[in-house]
Amino acid sequence: MRRYRALLTISMMLILAAAGARAHADAALLMEEPYGLFGGINPTGHAAIYLNHVCADTPTHLRPCRAGELGIVISRYHRVAGYDWLAIPLVPYLYAVDRIEDVPTTADETLVADLRDAYRRKHLARIVPDVATGEDAGQAPKGDWTQLVGASYDRKIYGFEIETTREEDERFIAEYNDKRNESHFNLFFRNCADFSRTLLNLYYPHAIHRNYFVDFGITTPKQVARSLTKYAKRHPELKFSTFVVPQVPGSIDRSHHTDGVLEAMLKSKKYVVPLAVLNPQLTAGMIVAYLANGRFTPPKDATTELVPGTIVSMSAEQGDAMDGATPFSEPVQSSVTEEEPGTPPPSPTLHSSAHAANGAAE
Repeated sequence: MRRYRALLTISMMLILAAAGARAHADAALLMEEPYGLFGGINPTGHAAIYLNHVCADTPTHLRPCRAGELGIVISRYHRVAGYDWLAIPLVPYLYAVDRIEDVPTTADETLVADLRDAYRRKHLARIVPDVATGEDAGQAPKGDWTQLVGASYDRKIYGFEIETTREEDERFIAEYNDKRNESHFNLFFRNCADFSRTLLNLYYPHAIHRNYFVDFGITTPKQVARSLTKYAKRHPELKFSTFVVPQVPGSIDRSHHTDGVLEAMLKSKKYVVPLAVLNPQLTAGMIVAYLANGRFTPPKDATTELVPGTIVSMSAEQGDAMDGATPFSEPVQSSVTEEEPGTPPPSPTLHSSAHAANGAAE
């Protein structure tokens, strides 16, 4: 417990000391583990992109970050106000609070619902208004809007970060502000991973691609991570690093491992056993295809970071302990002043070193 308290204290001190510092720009794929009933049925998880030099005036209008801002997480969501993509500041996206020192030590479903609703009322009421009629009038609506904030309460998140340039960020901002932001979500061909694939290919053309052998042409978060890792290995001149954001400790069920489409089938006895009985040759071929072109293991040596970009981070072993029953350290009181609504906390410098994604792509 003392170790985590010291970690967060030092992190906050370094964030304050680094306020206004401008490190190199980065784009990070966030490969987020599945959770809950739907995550058990569809274990591919969620994909989002963290851009540390791109910020937003609103969830639908992007701009370059100002000094002291951490950037945004942007992704495609299903049935949220009819938009194709929405952008949320980093700390609220992870923890549903505006400031790092307000992150709770542990969380249960009631606390998370309260934090999300409070953030929605303060910052997202335009796109996620209260229920208008019926017995729930004035209350928070149901639906997928909850994925916009507090992701770390539900999921463990793996980050795959590659450097970008200011010019690339400006081109991205201009293109996404100009194009129509209208949802045409499709689980198979226009899902969150497709959004991440398209975005990353804007920065690095043809870097990310579907896998027609092991995912049957469906873009999955794991395939995007695998493609980005392989691309970085082919381009060692680009700075590339990995990190893990642990799931917040508490009574909420832990998230599950992320799988690809074929991988999920092969791991499930209710699918693979009948298939092996009915067509053993096809089953053997699927196994060979997966072993030859589909294996991908998240890096075990990635540093654990409560907030991506903080200088101080934990080792993988400490992160594993924290991902279990050990809570975060108590919130730290600091000299951070109250910001305008929606303004992220001061910006830290980014990772002090690039961590190779050892063992990631097989």
